[in-house]
Amino acid sequence: MRNKRFLQVLLFSIFAFTGLVVSGQTRMPEELSTATIKDQILYVEDHTRIYENFRAIREDIYQKLNRNILDSVTAEKNKVTELKNLTAALNGRTDSLNVLLASTREQLNEVTATKNKIRVLGLEINKTAYNTIMWTLLGAVLLLMVIGFLIFRRNLVVLLRTEKDLKELREEFEAYRQSSRIAREKVEMDLFRANQKLKSLQSST
Repeated sequence: MRNKRFLQVLLFSIFAFTGLVVSGQTRMPEELSTATIKDQILYVEDHTRIYENFRAIREDIYQKLNRNILDSVTAEKNKVTELKNLTAALNGRTDSLNVLLASTREQLNEVTATKNKIRVLGLEINKTAYNTIMWTLLGAVLLLMVIGFLIFRRNLVVLLRTEKDLKELREEFEAYRQSSRIAREKVEMDLFRANQKLKSLQSST
């Protein structure tokens, strides 16, 4: 039983060593440069072997995937920052529209308290015409406010969804990084133990 176990460890060590040698001669898969992060992870899962619940992955592929994930996280952070800036700008525009609306209402109240004609900039203007102009301006302001609110709400939804996707991506990356680190440490420990056993066997013979 021990000989069989030793043979398995030895074969796996040879396989890992061969993989390291071959990795230096194999060019980087195109999928890691063109595909999405999800497709890259699926590619790595499909093209790596599992031995005793541990996955062996080439170091250069792991580093490339790691860089790609970090770049994606940085891009998502930049998107979140842009959306926050856009939201701040929309909030400022909404405040300006609110001030304009309040000013328009004050002017409208003054108009309704005057006679049929109103003096504006030294000109006599019919009250009906003046009211028509003011209501048109008020309608335009309200329309701009509605458009601004709809844009703000859409951007808020996009921002929340982006933050959620970013959080999920971080969690997925952290879990993958931890599992990869544990797998690599396990492989290194197995190799060390195998070398120790091999040395002990050689010394006993």
